[in-house]
Amino acid sequence: MTAQESLKLITETFNKSRKGILRNSAKHFILWGTLLTLTSLVIYFLWHFTGKPQWNFLWFVMPAIGYPTASLMGRNEGSVPQNEVSKMLHGVWSVFGAFAVTLSAIAVCLVPMNVSLIIVIILGLAECMTGVLLKNWPIIICGFLLGVGGAVFAMMVQNEAQLLVFTLGGVLLLLTGVVMKIQNK
Repeated sequence: MTAQESLKLITETFNKSRKGILRNSAKHFILWGTLLTLTSLVIYFLWHFTGKPQWNFLWFVMPAIGYPTASLMGRNEGSVPQNEVSKMLHGVWSVFGAFAVTLSAIAVCLVPMNVSLIIVIILGLAECMTGVLLKNWPIIICGFLLGVGGAVFAMMVQNEAQLLVFTLGGVLLLLTGVVMKIQNK
C-alpha cells in the first residue's frame, strides 16, 4: 500500500467514525434539549405563578434524570468504537456538567451570582467545541447563538424570565440533535 493509499484509508476511517459519533450524539442532544426545555418551562411557570424562586432547586433533578438516561442510551451505542474524538467530546460535556452543578451549588450555598448568565455561556461554549471537534457547522452556529444570544438575554431580563433563555437553549439543543440525525442517517 502506498503512502497516498494509506492516507486515504485513514481519512475514510476517520470520516466514518465521525459520522457514527454524530449519529449517536444526536440522541444525546435530543435528550438533553428535551430535558432542558421541559425543566426550564416547569420552573418558570412554578416561579411565575407562586412568586417563589426556590423552585430553582428543581434544576438538580435534571441531571438526576439525564445522566442515568444518557448512560442507558450509551449502552446501545456499541457500534461506534471509542476514539480520541469521542473521548474529547465526553470530556467537554463532563466538564460542562461539573461546572454547571458546582457553580449552581456555590450560588445557592455560598455566593449569590447570576448563574443563568454563566451557565448559558458555558453551555454555548460546550456546544461550539462539540461542533469544532465534529467539524459540523450547524452545531457550531447553534452553540454560538446560544452562548452569545443567551448571555445578552440573561443580562437584559430579571427573575424568572431568565429561565426562558434555557428554554431557548433546550430548543436549540433539540434542533441540533434533529439536524444531526437527519444529516447522518
